[in-house]
Amino acid sequence: MKPSEIRNLLREENIQLTKSLGQTFLHDQHQLRKIIDLAKLTPAEHVIEIGPGLGPLTELLLQTAGHVTAIETDRRLIKLLEERLGQHDNFTLQHADAMKLVRKTEFDWSNHKLVANLPYSIASPLLIDVAAAPDRPSAMVVTLQLEVVNRLLAKPGSKDYGVLKLLIGLHYTAGEWFTIPRGSFYPEPNVDSGCIELLCRETPLLPPELCPVFKKIVKRVFAERRKKMMKLLKRDWPAAAVEEIFETLGLDEQIRGERVTLEEFVEITKHLSQAEAS
Repeated sequence: MKPSEIRNLLREENIQLTKSLGQTFLHDQHQLRKIIDLAKLTPAEHVIEIGPGLGPLTELLLQTAGHVTAIETDRRLIKLLEERLGQHDNFTLQHADAMKLVRKTEFDWSNHKLVANLPYSIASPLLIDVAAAPDRPSAMVVTLQLEVVNRLLAKPGSKDYGVLKLLIGLHYTAGEWFTIPRGSFYPEPNVDSGCIELLCRETPLLPPELCPVFKKIVKRVFAERRKKMMKLLKRDWPAAAVEEIFETLGLDEQIRGERVTLEEFVEITKHLSQAEAS
């Protein structure tokens, strides 16, 4: 669907796009095909798509996946999607707020892949919530603002390294990715985007009961990322326990959280959890 066709369709349906929903539609068929290729779908797989918009990615997903469940919050677009794609037997359209659905219900992601051009406005918190779900997707192939992709790929010591990288990295590893130019979207956003593959870890880095402690540590440290990590941790945990794990890991007492690796955060979590329980 060309930008002019999108514009005409929206005009015919008297639909004005809502900025707060981050509505911008990917129309470039080449980029859409690249997303499908990256998803590596089989006819046996079920896909969840959040924010299908007018359905250009949905159409391609229906050709490659066994079943597609699309979740759309905008009732105006629901009508269009039903008209365009409702005839497919392997298609389920759900009118819901994706954030509320993930947070307030026992949404079962098991045996699913998440493949979506995520609305910019909810992308980061949604990814964090989905990654933390007990039955998380086996893989996620998501289109995001390029700056968010950079944060998912960030290394310790870089300006992009922080909460998002660590909370997603606890459960997923980053795979392939590619840049999508802003001109591939309508309306054209002010920034470029990127599509990234996130693969669920086969072996969890932490047991489920320690994940909230990990999140607490990471958020504490990066809320004041320029301050010394040891000093920040001592606000919530016994000083002796903090000093002991720093010595065990060979961490400098002056180090900031932005230079600590995911694996080191995991070990710190294990140690401080024991101190918290004793």
